[in-house]
This record gives sequence, C-alpha cells and structure tokens, in this order.
Amino acid sequence: MIFSSKLVEDAVQEFAKLPGIGKKTALRMVLQLLRLEEGEVDEFTGAVSRMRHGVKFCKECHNVSDSEVCGICVNNGRNRHQICVVETIRDVIAIESTQQYNGLYHVLGGILSPLDGIGPEQLNIGTLHNRIKNDDATEIIMALSPTIEGDTTVYYIARQLKDLPVTITTIARGISFGGELEYADEMTLARSIAKRLPIENYVTIQGK
Repeated sequence: MIFSSKLVEDAVQEFAKLPGIGKKTALRMVLQLLRLEEGEVDEFTGAVSRMRHGVKFCKECHNVSDSEVCGICVNNGRNRHQICVVETIRDVIAIESTQQYNGLYHVLGGILSPLDGIGPEQLNIGTLHNRIKNDDATEIIMALSPTIEGDTTVYYIARQLKDLPVTITTIARGISFGGELEYADEMTLARSIAKRLPIENYVTIQGK
C-alpha cells in the first residue's frame, strides 16, 4: 500500500498488528476513525489506554478485573463449591454467556504444549492446587478445548489433584474434537457443561 500520509500509514501498521486484522481491514478502521469527530476518537483511544494501564488480573482466579479480586470471585451468590478450569479469559466469557453456570473459575493462561515451550510452570496450576486446599471447592470442572493439548492438560491436572478431596469432572463431548471452546455456540456449550462427566470417563488416571 502507498500512503500519502505517514500518520495514516503508522496508524494502519498498528491496527494490522492485531490478530485477524489485515492491512485492508486496518485501513478501513483508520479511515473510519478519520470520519469521526476528534472528541469521539479521543474517547476511543482513551478507553483503550485506560484499559491497558488499569486492568488487573484477579489474584484468585486470574480473570481480568478492575480490582485485586474480580466480580465473579467476590460474588456471594456464586456456587463456591465448583471451580471451572478454563484455558483463557475468552473461555470465561463464552461460558458466562450461556447463563448455565453459577460457580467460580480458574484461568490457566494456556494449555500444555511442549513443542511451544509451554510446561506446567508456565500455567496457573499451582494456584489451583492452593485454592482447593484453602477454599470450599468440592468439584473441579475441566472445561478445556477437546484437542490433544487440551486432553494432555486435563490428564496432567487430574494427576496433580487426585489426592485432594474433590470430584473432577469434564464437559461432555458436545464440542467436536479439535474445536476451540470459545467458538462453540452457546447452546452446545451449555449442554456440554450441564452433561459433564466424571474424569474417569474421560481419561484413565494412573495410580487410582
């Protein structure tokens, strides 16, 4: 692309850094911003800046939050006996959108992937172990995407928790193998959570 404005070119380059945004889409976004009043653009950029500088990660579940502990964790109306383990914050949003789950969450921050250099140390597994020991959790729901990496992570965590007094379940296979949890439609995801299975029906835990 050839630009007559270096400022426009720089803005397009920055938008194009976002995942799924190509140069043409980035250009459309930048041109749309140029059509807005300066005050509207200031509100847009201000919101992004405030988000980036002000957002925190919940010290309990690692979800995004405006304070040290997120609104879900401090909500006394949630079922504190259930912790749903997910890969990313997007999965929390996806499950919350179903309005079929009222427990707590634990965001791992990824899944085990040795080829990508992601091992247990890079994930929030230790804090999950501590939460179970210190809180009132009686059920851990493994809601990870049904991929090889997801299944490996389920197996590993189940092994780590097998001596703790909790029931470990997994979401049902309503989501096809290889699919990503965040892209599942709400009805399928809701049914997968409602019809969750004991971990023994999902993977074989050695040593039991």
